[in-house]
Amino acid sequence: MSRRSLYLGSAVVLLAALLVTTTFLLIEDLSPVPTAMPLARWAGEATQVATPSAVPEIPVPTGVPVGTVRLPAGGTAQLIRSDLTADGTLPIPDRLDRATWWGAALGAQRGATLLAGHVNWQGSTGPFAELWRDHPGDQVGVVDTQGRTWTYRITELVTVRKRDLPARAEQLYGQAGAHRLVLATCGGEFLGGADGYQDNRFAIAELVTRPW
Repeated sequence: MSRRSLYLGSAVVLLAALLVTTTFLLIEDLSPVPTAMPLARWAGEATQVATPSAVPEIPVPTGVPVGTVRLPAGGTAQLIRSDLTADGTLPIPDRLDRATWWGAALGAQRGATLLAGHVNWQGSTGPFAELWRDHPGDQVGVVDTQGRTWTYRITELVTVRKRDLPARAEQLYGQAGAHRLVLATCGGEFLGGADGYQDNRFAIAELVTRPW
């Protein structure tokens, strides 16, 4: 597995093939961001979570910027919409100030919004490295292209060996379960070669406020 990609596992690849025309591949006009998120009220006003069905979803092409994410410690990244490759991996930009967005829209009724970024690149540490230091209760903000802020609260932090990802794929970032934001990066022992790091780190967060 390359350091430039995240393997999503056969379960999610199959789901992507089956649901490619359904809402989990749609993102709201808000242009969600797949890489770093802001704290509550980082940009614009926010209100308590309303019914997810109130959020319209509009298709957005892959490869285009779809927002910005700000992590609890303040690191930010521009989100780039992306799809899976034929072998089930998710490409991640070769820049620390950008992250990949895959999956559900912000505030969707179901499914995971997955944001993935490098822990480091060419000797520099990236904003997603803080996933190894964050805690449940910390807040993550996503600002869409309209300047609206969506705030999520981390509920769980999970470390998974890359070899175990296929068995955990549906649980972590499948599109059939409850809506959640999932932030992902690498870490653990550095193995080198195509594998890069041994582990993946995930922060799972629930939506707490949505834009007016």
